[in-house]
Amino acid sequence: MTSKRFVLTFPPDATGEPITYNLIKKFDIMVNIVKADVSPGKIGHLVMEMSAPAKVLKEGLEYIRQKNVECEPIDKKIHYREDLCIHCGACSAVCFAGALTMGRKTAELSFDPDKCVVCELCLKSCPLNLFSIDIG
Repeated sequence: MTSKRFVLTFPPDATGEPITYNLIKKFDIMVNIVKADVSPGKIGHLVMEMSAPAKVLKEGLEYIRQKNVECEPIDKKIHYREDLCIHCGACSAVCFAGALTMGRKTAELSFDPDKCVVCELCLKSCPLNLFSIDIG
């Protein structure tokens, strides 16, 4: 059994199709949706973990691509130098996945790597360049 995380980008004409349902029903792929922003008629983004035997996962990924959905594996990780952070919040303002958040009471930044989709927006937004990519 193989488990991998992916970012799926749906073109506007594919957002109404039951693609994740078909992955589950037709391919028997276990799907864990981490983050979703999919609306009919708009470009949609879905971060999900898929678990299945390698051959089945490959078939499911081919099905996704046939539906003109971009499918990028998340095989990188963001490294954050928390010890040098000044907690300005610039990175949390661009983090659509919710991995970087400011504490309401403490006004301190916290980073949840399990929510990170490695969009790399934090790299560009941090004035101190405290984020880097670890390629796995």
